[in-house]
Amino acid sequence: MTTATEQFRRARDFLLEHREDYATAYRDFAWPRPGRFNWALDWFDVIADGNDRTALHLVEEDGGETRLSFAELSRRSDRVANWLRERGVAAEDRVLVMLGNQAELWETALAAMKLRAVVIPATPLLGPADLRDRVDRGRVRHVVVRSADAAKFDEVPGDYTRIAVGEEPGGDWLPYADAHGASDAFAADGPTLADDPLMLYFTSGTTARPKLVEHTHTSYPIGHLATMYWIGLRPGDVHLNISSPGWAKHAWSNLFAPWNAEATVFLHNYTRFDAPRLMTEMDRAGVTTFCAPPTVWRMLIQSDLGRLRTPPREVVAAGEPLNPEVIEQVRRAWGVTIRDGFGQTETAVQVSNSPGQVLKTGSMGRPSPGYRVELLHPVSGAPGATEGEIALDLSERPVGLMTGYHGDPDRTAEAMAGGYYRTGDIGSRDEDGYITYVGRADDVFKASDYKISPFELESALLEHEAVAEAAVVPAPDALRLAVPKAYVVLADGWEPGPDTAKVIFEHSREVLAPYKRVRRLEFGELPKTVSGKIRRIELREATAAGSTAEYREEDFR
Repeated sequence: MTTATEQFRRARDFLLEHREDYATAYRDFAWPRPGRFNWALDWFDVIADGNDRTALHLVEEDGGETRLSFAELSRRSDRVANWLRERGVAAEDRVLVMLGNQAELWETALAAMKLRAVVIPATPLLGPADLRDRVDRGRVRHVVVRSADAAKFDEVPGDYTRIAVGEEPGGDWLPYADAHGASDAFAADGPTLADDPLMLYFTSGTTARPKLVEHTHTSYPIGHLATMYWIGLRPGDVHLNISSPGWAKHAWSNLFAPWNAEATVFLHNYTRFDAPRLMTEMDRAGVTTFCAPPTVWRMLIQSDLGRLRTPPREVVAAGEPLNPEVIEQVRRAWGVTIRDGFGQTETAVQVSNSPGQVLKTGSMGRPSPGYRVELLHPVSGAPGATEGEIALDLSERPVGLMTGYHGDPDRTAEAMAGGYYRTGDIGSRDEDGYITYVGRADDVFKASDYKISPFELESALLEHEAVAEAAVVPAPDALRLAVPKAYVVLADGWEPGPDTAKVIFEHSREVLAPYKRVRRLEFGELPKTVSGKIRRIELREATAAGSTAEYREEDFR
């Protein structure tokens, strides 16, 4: 009988073999669907056996380094698992993990999987109010946090085990360092079923209270075979993904996708983003594959990209759509093309530009292997629209899809209605099957009865050298009902004021059709979630309230 490990490896190797043959990969890929599977035991420990290649490489701001091999991480996570079990951590217990990019994060993640505990990832940026919500709604039994953040839990009531990484904070906190003295002879206390819960993610909450997304021991570990394929990872690669711990993209590309491929996870820790230093460390570490959110890409192009002597073989972006102007600047400097991918906390990558394929400017690519993607008509909800809501066909349910929204059956039913998982994002599809992002369903608006995609306007604004970042929302207008208003973060060397506003309005008139062009403009920082996504709801509220700092296009004619 074929084991779960063999099923997983066969599917993984198929995607590696056809990494640049999208037609074959999409047509013939089949998800492994084992009845029992524990990624930490059935995959990571298997590839780690006797493997002295580097699995994790961390570089600190002060130059300090941590390098751990696959074999070392396997043994260390066994010790942590045994120690946690002695502290009362059991199968399906909820464990909130709030750590930075430090070795203990990966040790704890692997250990929790081995114990069949449920991990609730959390960014260290969270405050007591957010933590109270997570501990309460997540029914947390144990927390593993940095000592520096222990005091936050003074304001978080609950009967949960408190474990601190770093200096001992005292009180009832247990020192994580004791785990390294535990035995590394680990034995699982029972089988892991494929649909056993593994992770509970609180979404970033750009418009509403964060949802609680539930993933299983297959939906993320196996689901991210698609993410491995999109990135173009190979065994032996050194992969850098810039993402904050606690968010789904960190698990995507700093845990599952690279180790599915048997690649090294590399990270450079910094308190403030420093593009030249990052590129120096990328060169020194020999980074071959690189993923970053649009915010980082926009900051990188403000620097001298030529500092990177050996650009990565593969570069990708995710989190929000990437603007074509950024892609072009990187292509000119590094000779490689940033490939967009689209996914959510609820899924692995659904749509992407995979390696070796023809890229179309502005498109985020075609459906990932294992995903049947439909565009649902905005009125009838029927599939096959050329523009509509991006949705996944559940008649061939992809492995890389969440179980649902934990504790919220109504919201789950709404998201899965009619046999489709509905993403809430709008896209358009061309005759070759390429999908272009239009915007969130609640971001697209009408001006003079014309539909406006904020992303399209933002991309046009970013073509001007003065614009580092931009966000477009509707502004009330007596004649047109609404007109596009842009909030702009200026590039270095540009000052906010009427002269700069005039230049940007002129650019808008040159590159956009009259019904699309920006009619209002305001300078300033953009409100963002802790995961870096723009909080458009705040901008819409500020716009509705009015602002004396606003510039109007008609004032510059």
